[in-house]
Amino acid sequence: MRELSRDEVAAQLRTLGVKEGGVLLVHTSFRAVRPIEGGPAGLIEALRAALGPDGTLVMPSWTGSDEEPFDPATTPASPDLGIVADTFWRLPGVVRSPHLFAFAAAGPRAERITSGPLPLPPHIPESPVGRVHELDGQVLLLGVHHDADTTLHLAELLAGVAYRVPKSCTVLQEGRPVRIEYGENDHCCERFTLADGWLRERVLQSEGRVGHAQARLVRARDVVAVALEHLAREPLLFLHPPSAGCADCDEARRSTVG
Repeated sequence: MRELSRDEVAAQLRTLGVKEGGVLLVHTSFRAVRPIEGGPAGLIEALRAALGPDGTLVMPSWTGSDEEPFDPATTPASPDLGIVADTFWRLPGVVRSPHLFAFAAAGPRAERITSGPLPLPPHIPESPVGRVHELDGQVLLLGVHHDADTTLHLAELLAGVAYRVPKSCTVLQEGRPVRIEYGENDHCCERFTLADGWLRERVLQSEGRVGHAQARLVRARDVVAVALEHLAREPLLFLHPPSAGCADCDEARRSTVG
């Protein structure tokens, strides 16, 4: 498979519809995208080139552990987020949220997107995902599907879904670790892929090749608006039915009782 240059990948991104000067939230699997000149850092350079100097690049950067307090300067990103996300937050000039549900961002709107206290649940309107939505940003799913699309968790919260799975995390308060209990609209997320058909039907999603991967590009506001319409009719539609035997969705469904 031929290695693509950074310029070629930047051109693919522009053809897909990435807006110069805009806000772009990226979820990616480098395994699907490679080989690209410069590796993960080369892909990041291509993304920033497509956005231009006035654009802001955003990636998830949360930790894989809720047992230890989060340090934005040293705590690695969760392995589930992939090598591109873990490379991004370490680069010069990249700003990272000061809490374990962190996102990282680079560009003029980075501070606005990543600042603020710990969001509970993690994807409320005051969270980084909420700020991308507020700023009319785009969401790029690069080598991944909508089951990786955190903007759909924002849509769930705006829709007022009833499920809240008990969670806890450790934070520092006055220099001491403190355990915080909260409820999260958590489940397996497989049924988030329903959004693919909804967005295609309305011609709201651009699709094409970026690197060697299938890419999907959509406005965050369109993701939320379409999901809200469907959640209004069927509030539990993102949960597998009980007959599916999905433990995560069954736990979420049980949390709605009473």
